[in-house]
Amino acid sequence: MAPPGSRSVDCWRVLYWIPVLFISLIVAWSYYAYVVQLCIETIGNMGEKIVYLLVYHVLFILFVWSYWQTIFTKPMNPLKEFHLSHSDKELLEHEDRRESQQEILRRIAKDLPIYTRTMSGAIRYCDRCLLLKPDRCHHCSACDMCILKMDHHCPWVNNCVGFANYKFFMLFLAYSLLYCLFVTATDLQYFIQFWTNGLPDTQAKFHIMFLFFAASTFSVSLAFLFAYHCWLVCKNRSTLEAFRAPAFQHGPDKNGFSLGTSKNFRQVFGDEKTYWLLPVFSSLGDGCSFPTCLVNADPEQPSSPSGRNPSIKSVEESNQFPPKPLRESQSRLLNNGQSEGSEDRDKRGTSNPALTIEKET
Repeated sequence: MAPPGSRSVDCWRVLYWIPVLFISLIVAWSYYAYVVQLCIETIGNMGEKIVYLLVYHVLFILFVWSYWQTIFTKPMNPLKEFHLSHSDKELLEHEDRRESQQEILRRIAKDLPIYTRTMSGAIRYCDRCLLLKPDRCHHCSACDMCILKMDHHCPWVNNCVGFANYKFFMLFLAYSLLYCLFVTATDLQYFIQFWTNGLPDTQAKFHIMFLFFAASTFSVSLAFLFAYHCWLVCKNRSTLEAFRAPAFQHGPDKNGFSLGTSKNFRQVFGDEKTYWLLPVFSSLGDGCSFPTCLVNADPEQPSSPSGRNPSIKSVEESNQFPPKPLRESQSRLLNNGQSEGSEDRDKRGTSNPALTIEKET
């Protein structure tokens, strides 16, 4: 018999699907209202009806496909090398002295491709998943796991948006916006005719009126959200990084992962243009390591004359580790047009500062 606590958790998990059910019902009703009430019952011109139905179904399929992929693509777990071994877990649990804990984490982290730190300069450690967090990885309290390149937890898809499904999320926003704009534009003339009593007062009148209001309202909100995430893709930032810049050796830097607009775009959508508009996974990399190009200072961030945070300069100089080799996905993005300044900056970003354990809150 399952304990009462587990039944309570299962009930909450069921409630998490309510927003997804709400969206699904709206989409199902919009399909009925547009296809049956507008195209079949109201539009008399056969050519116009066929064109509308053809374009509508193409957008509808792409919209539902991308939404499905965003919902049911499971987040990727960090690679095994980031997880603590059984012996390391025991050592960490039995050590009370912070210096000894630092030494254990330092030994584990020195060969891993980790460049980001906590705001205090420590290695980012998750005490719930018992792993060293890869760059851009965060623990999601709703999913109760560490999510690679976590952007945010979205209740409308009941899933975390991260490395595994960020491309699907972008396409979902794009196709849902196009879907709403197309419905609004093609429904407008019949909405006006019904409003001015230009067409008979039938059941279709109410469906067409509410369809216009719903589609136009969603179009406005989706336009702002899609534009914001397009900006994030061009800057190579997640939503979390936009609100709190990732910390490197030289301090917080919002532009730390930016490689230029073209490379930033390809990091999410991949090199194969054939797959850019399809909800199939084509993002570059493994989600655990990302190339950094710490050349241009962010104008929004305060900087010292040397371009580094003076408060951690002495820590960097006294805690140097050998540079870590770039992975294949990093080399592919950095092969073309990388300046000498970025190479120097990357080398400087591979040393480890003093380490402490970061507790999850």
